[in-house]
Amino acid sequence: MKRFEGKTTVITGGNKGIGFAIATKFAEEGANVVIASFEDQVKEAAAELSGKGYNVIPALCDVTKPEEIVKLYDAAEEAFGEINIGIQNAGVIYISKIEDVSYEEWTKTLAVNTTGCFLACQEAIKRMRKHGKGGKLVNTASGQAREGFIYTPHYAASKFGVMGLTQSLAKEVALEKINVNAICPGIIKTDMWDYNDRVWGSMLGEYGPGELMAEWVQGIPMQYAGEGKDIANAVAFLASEDASYITGQTINIDGGLIMS
Repeated sequence: MKRFEGKTTVITGGNKGIGFAIATKFAEEGANVVIASFEDQVKEAAAELSGKGYNVIPALCDVTKPEEIVKLYDAAEEAFGEINIGIQNAGVIYISKIEDVSYEEWTKTLAVNTTGCFLACQEAIKRMRKHGKGGKLVNTASGQAREGFIYTPHYAASKFGVMGLTQSLAKEVALEKINVNAICPGIIKTDMWDYNDRVWGSMLGEYGPGELMAEWVQGIPMQYAGEGKDIANAVAFLASEDASYITGQTINIDGGLIMS
């Protein structure tokens, strides 16, 4: 039996990378899926999955704007009814030396990664309360929610914020049968990590494409970079009834890179 048959899942940042892997996993497991992104490409991502016979629709949404989050959840309810699962995955990263971090980069990173996560959780909880059947929220943090790294103070701050937000909300809604957890992906084969490899590589030494990432992968106990499906599998577990007694937790998914 598919774990999410008849369940509705809203995924921000679901059009590519980790988010699209999560969308694919939930669709395969029978969920009605709403893929949200500010990029027009979200329509192509949803079409790819709906073309396979899955119940998937796109939604254009800037997670930093409360009114667009409301419209996102209105569209999800209009299409599929009650909301059962919210995956807060939208995120951005900029890599800069402290003297080069602009105010705009700082505020956008916090706005998307932390405020966007908060706004989506806030609206999801409102809808879940309305239906009175509980629900599951999973927030995407990062290994940098555990340990900040060089040249990314804004990103580290934003992801530490996601972890704190997750714990606070989990305590507030626990008696309403709403579970709130977070994940910390490590080095994953995505466009974002292509950017990380290129920019960190140029700033930390004379690394060619892929060389810095390959060096870092050697520091992972399992010695390979993860894939989107590795994250999606963990998210699906946290959103399932198998994880009904887990809340307020932040789970590392990184091949053992950070152990806590």
